[in-house]
Parts: sequence; C-alpha cells; structure tokens
Amino acid sequence: MYIGDTGKKGLHHLVFEVLDNSVDEALAGFADHIRVTFNTDNSVKISDNGRGIPIDNHPEYGKPAVEVIMEYLHSGGKFDNKSYKISGGLHGVGLSVVNALTEWLKVEIDRDDTHYEQEFSRGIKKSDPKITKSNSKDTGTKISFYPDKEIFDFNPEERIFNYHTIVARIRELAFLTPQAKFEVKDKIDEDEEEFYYEGGINEFIGYLNKDKQPLHNDIISISDSYDSNGSKVYVDIAMQYNQGYQTTILTYANTINTLEGGTHLTGFKSALTRTMNSYIEKNMEKKYKDHVLSGSDTREGLSAIVSVKLPDPQFESQTKIKLGNPEIRQIVSQAITENLAQYLEENPQTAKKIIMKTISAKNAREAAQNAKLLIRRKSALDNARMPGKLADCSSNEPEECEVFIVEGDSAGGSAKQGRDRTYQAILPLRGKILNVEKARLDKILQNNEIQAIIRALGVGVQGVSNEEFSLENLRYHRVIILCDSDIDGFHIQTLLLTFFFRYMRPLIDKGHLYIGNPPLYQTKYKKSIHYCHSEIERQEIIKTLIKKYNIENTNKIKIKRFKGLGEMNPEELYNTTMNRETRTLKKIIYENYLDNDILFSKLMGKDVTPRKKFIVEHYSETKSL
Repeated sequence: MYIGDTGKKGLHHLVFEVLDNSVDEALAGFADHIRVTFNTDNSVKISDNGRGIPIDNHPEYGKPAVEVIMEYLHSGGKFDNKSYKISGGLHGVGLSVVNALTEWLKVEIDRDDTHYEQEFSRGIKKSDPKITKSNSKDTGTKISFYPDKEIFDFNPEERIFNYHTIVARIRELAFLTPQAKFEVKDKIDEDEEEFYYEGGINEFIGYLNKDKQPLHNDIISISDSYDSNGSKVYVDIAMQYNQGYQTTILTYANTINTLEGGTHLTGFKSALTRTMNSYIEKNMEKKYKDHVLSGSDTREGLSAIVSVKLPDPQFESQTKIKLGNPEIRQIVSQAITENLAQYLEENPQTAKKIIMKTISAKNAREAAQNAKLLIRRKSALDNARMPGKLADCSSNEPEECEVFIVEGDSAGGSAKQGRDRTYQAILPLRGKILNVEKARLDKILQNNEIQAIIRALGVGVQGVSNEEFSLENLRYHRVIILCDSDIDGFHIQTLLLTFFFRYMRPLIDKGHLYIGNPPLYQTKYKKSIHYCHSEIERQEIIKTLIKKYNIENTNKIKIKRFKGLGEMNPEELYNTTMNRETRTLKKIIYENYLDNDILFSKLMGKDVTPRKKFIVEHYSETKSL
C-alpha cells in the first residue's frame, strides 16, 4: 500500500521516503546539505544538517517524540501541518513504514546540545536511546537501515540498492531544491558524486535538452505564488522547445515526481493550447489565423518542468504518482495564461518560431490521421484484417499468444516452419524500420514495416489522438523482438525499441515486450550438442566436454558460429529460441523514464556528436549494444 511492491521499486521507495524528510527540511529553510551513503554491508545512510528529529517527550505517548514517529503511523511532525508549510511527506507515515520494513534501523540526532542514538528492528525499538551531551552546535539527522529480507525479494550476497536509480532521483531533487547541496557516496564501488544546481529547474531544462537542438536559446521561466484557501501555492515552470518531435513534460508536487501527472499537468496542457491559439488569433498574419491547434500540436518538441508546492497535497494513491487537488488546475492554468502570453508578446521572434513549429505539427498530425485511416482501410480489405506477411496463430486467447517480430524473410521462413502454430505468430520485417526519433508521426505511419506492426498488434499508436491507443485490444500478450546477434541485428533491435518506447510505451509498462535470445554458437562432440549465447559460455562448454570425455584433440569438437537466424534450420531455431521449455527471453523494463528519454535522444537523435561520444565511452570492440 505504502511503497508499491516488495521488489526493486519498493526497496528504493524506502530510501526515497527517508530522503524526502531531509528535502522537507531544506524546503523549510533549515537544511542545505544532504548526503546518501551506500555502505559495504549493503545498508544505506541518509543524513542532513537540518534541525534534527524532536527528541523530547511526546505528551500523548509519554516517550521520546522520535520513538513515536518511528513506531506509530500518522504521528510525524508534518501530519498536523505545523512543522512544515510545504512537505512531500503528507501522510506522516514515511519513517514508521520504513522502520517496519527493515531488519534494523539506526537513528542519530543532533539538536539542543544533545546527541541521541537509538536502534529499531521491524517497527519497534531494539534498545533504549543513548543520550549524551554535546558541545557541538551542529544539528541534523542520520538514518541508517538494512531492508528486511523476509519481506523484500533480494539476494543479500549481491548489491541491494541500484546506485544509478538513487542518483537519478537525487539529481531531480537537486534541480528542484536549489537551496541544498546533495552528495552521494558509494563505499561499495568507491564512487562519489555531488549535485548542486543554483539555477534550479532552468538548469533541469538544459539537462533535458543537452543532446537535442533547441528551437530558441532562452528558457521560458515562470515563477509565481497564488493564494488558495488561506495558504500560498507556489508554481514554478520552465520550458523550452527543441527541433525534435518528442514531448517531455515532468511534473512535481512538493518535489515528489507525479509520474501519472494530475491536476497540475491538466492545467498546464489546457492553458498552453489556449494561449498558443490566442496568440495566433491576435498576432499572426492573416494566412495563419485559420489554424486551430490541438494539444499535441503545441507540445511537439517541448521539454517542460511543472513544479508546484502546496500545503495540503492530495495524491490519488499513497505512492504519490498523481496529484488530485482540484484547485491546482486553475492555479497552474492561470500561471501559464498570464506569464506565457506576456513572454510571447515580449519576444515576437521566438514566439513566431514556436508558432510555426506548432502549425507544422498540426499539418503533420492531420496527415498522420489520414495515414491511420489508410491503415484501417487496408485492414478492412484484408480477409484476416492482418498484414499479408503475418503468419498468425490459431488461438484467439491473447493471454496465451505471442508474436515474434523477426528480422528478414529468411529468418522469418525458419521461424514460420519451426513455431508452435497454436499460440505463436510470426511477423517478418524487411530491412530496417524507420528511425522514429528523427521523423514526424505522419512519416512514421507511412512506413510499411511500422504499418505491419501496428496492424498486427491491434492497439494503435500514441500521439495521433487520445483514443488511438488501447492496450485492451492487444492481440498477443508477449511481443518478442527476434534479431540476429550482430551489429545490424542490434541496430534493428534498437530501432524497434525506440518505436515501442515512443509510441507504444504501455506495452513496456505492462510487461508485454521481450527480446529473444538466440545462441551464437553450436558446439558438437559426437552426439553431445550444446548451444552457447556468449564466447565465455562457449569456452566453459568446451572445458566441460574435454573433462567429461577426456578429449585430447580439441579439433574433434565441432564449433559452428551462427551469423544469423536464417542459418538455423526450423527445428534448431525453435528448440533454442522459441520453445517455452528451453528458451530464454529478456523482458524489457526501465527503472527511470527520464534516463531512457535522454538515452534514446542521444542514440537515435539528429545530433551525431553525443551519439559517438556515448558509444566511445560505453563500448569497446569486445562489447555489443
């Protein structure tokens, strides 16, 4: 209920809950230094130089306030809205939930000339507090913990917390909390990073667009406050258009990343469209006045941060992924309407660049709708309502069906012959599909291979109109990309992943997208046949064979390198790559949307320089993408 799940997401949510408390101290003006430390015993420590958790006796419970906060739900200092006017930890359950889900937790507090230490385990105190007088005027809180392995799914022999997942969140917090410096110290891999962005979310936009080509140099910045029910609501928005076609809008409420948006996002989108249409009507030449933009037109190539800070956030779930306060929609809408309109009036050259891009997007959208209708008409004329190259399965139960998107007709032929026709469908592709990162949707929908994918899966695409995508219509619950294990195969794989990430991302979010894992080698000695997926695995198999059969002449071991899927006969392809009993599939997941958004822009965007730099930094001749 409180952390999402007991897998990796829940594990990292423990860190974020404690981290949010330190950020609240910074937002309130009491802390300017926050540190996260990964210890060699796999525990994690979060510290800040804020006021320190209260240690005096709680009048209602008759025990130190810190014990009450650690052991009782809804007892945090923020719950009565007195300690913090702005807080991400609304529910007052953060520390008590973390404490309940840890094998051990230690809290260290410095305040009121006192040093306080206490240990807890699985929600209750393990020892009485150790209290010593301190001459230091330093204040703050340190919380160290180790998650409960009886609850969470992790291997204690391996690293528990993903360094990059935590760093991604800390980077966000540093952009959103410019008054504080964040440090990450990794004692496991001996790494250390520091994040401090005095420019706040304006620097965040620069980070989002660093591998893109900005349409205008300046960043449109809006920072204002509004009265709401006797309290102040703060709105900070930064935005910049680039020459690409993807939209990146990140929304935050009290620094919490609201992944599913909410009322602040709704207010931003509606006001943006309304303001752009108003500008066209009032300021553009007569030949442009007939253009009426839709929401998607005004968001093409836009990178934006929408951050609101409010005293009483209402989230639609405990994990805080969607903001529900109805008044925030109007407040954000007002902020955009007033400030963006003023910016466009005062910067007519930039305004014209933006408007011309939105009109171009409108024309492309209308062409895309026509292309979509063409796909539907073709489907209606096809007896099976499917592309002719698709070899469909006989089952009509999507839950048990899977489709292999296969590189090339040769491999497609082997796959068609070797498959289990009951539940396995084969869709062969001819050549490389279009790079969707460098094309508008109208061009994308005219691509024959992409048309075939859209028609085969049945879910539509995101971006044409709101009703176009429907995951309920997915015809196969496993969509499997199957390419050769060579450079061209990896390139096709990346092109397909880019398409799915940009235009069918719910397939990834709901766990429907996979990559097939064909072998690289076949090793054969007499009747003993083994398939290997890597050079290391091949060498291990050879060692095993030599030892098992006392082989003196290794030339008797026959080794076959598969240059492509088409080199396998149907039976080989099925047994090694398609048979549910023997195959290995790689499920496509991502832990952080922002990191992947930036990565696809870097790898597949128009600018060659960052792509070359990335490949040189991350891959050598012995590694493959």
